[in-house]
Amino acid sequence: MSASATLFVDEPFRSLWAGRDPFDMVEALQGEVFRELEGRRTLRVEAGGRGYFVKIHRGVGWREIFKNLLSARLPVLGARNEWQAIRQLDELGVATMKAVAYGERGLNPARQHSFIVTEELAPTVSLEDYCRDWARCPPDSALKRALIERVADMVRRMHEGGMNHRDLYICHFLLHLEPAPTPAALRLSLIDLHRSQIRTRTPRRWRDKDLAALYFSALGIGLTRRDKLRFVRRYFGRPLREVLRDEAVLLARLEAQAGRLHARYLRKYAPEAAL
Repeated sequence: MSASATLFVDEPFRSLWAGRDPFDMVEALQGEVFRELEGRRTLRVEAGGRGYFVKIHRGVGWREIFKNLLSARLPVLGARNEWQAIRQLDELGVATMKAVAYGERGLNPARQHSFIVTEELAPTVSLEDYCRDWARCPPDSALKRALIERVADMVRRMHEGGMNHRDLYICHFLLHLEPAPTPAALRLSLIDLHRSQIRTRTPRRWRDKDLAALYFSALGIGLTRRDKLRFVRRYFGRPLREVLRDEAVLLARLEAQAGRLHARYLRKYAPEAAL
């Protein structure tokens, strides 16, 4: 193993890969491919009777790095972001995936080889799918309140802990289905962390981008004004009157940002809906 390599391997892969190069073994895994891009591959595999998701990064190249930097975006170079984000969320008490293997080698950021293997969260359903028919068929009010408050708690803890997600849409919250969720007992896990950022303190700009994305992604599920205020009160952890007074500018900005995201979505993915 190269001196520049970082490696963590837990069961069942510790036994399956014993005495072999984990970077070679992860490349040899076969399963259902979810994404195949130049330099990145995501697939689902089974081992020891369980499902796992594997993300392999083979370097993005200098062209992609410079393109991101020229656009004032930090490039995602490999699996390290997701690995660090999982550990950060664990420390903050925010439920997420469990990593069972992680590796990184190579000093050249354009050609770095890395991977991460996480346990499949199943059976689960994304909040996007779970809430899809709420506007037409309103859910149990107590369960809806519990879900809104749980999402607010998770996002608040993440932001207070110095982390922002950058893709904070409701599709990235997974609701566990066993046992069946109830207002008193429900489990939510936050996923898709590969673009997240971790600092000592979350900048307001990035906090607001997360909140706007979350709000945009929930526009079509039939939330009432009371539902939105419940989230705001829970997220800020202060009396609603204070929040509406002290955060009036922010709340107005979030409405505007969510509106812009929605308009961009219509232009890009559903132009016929904008007619």
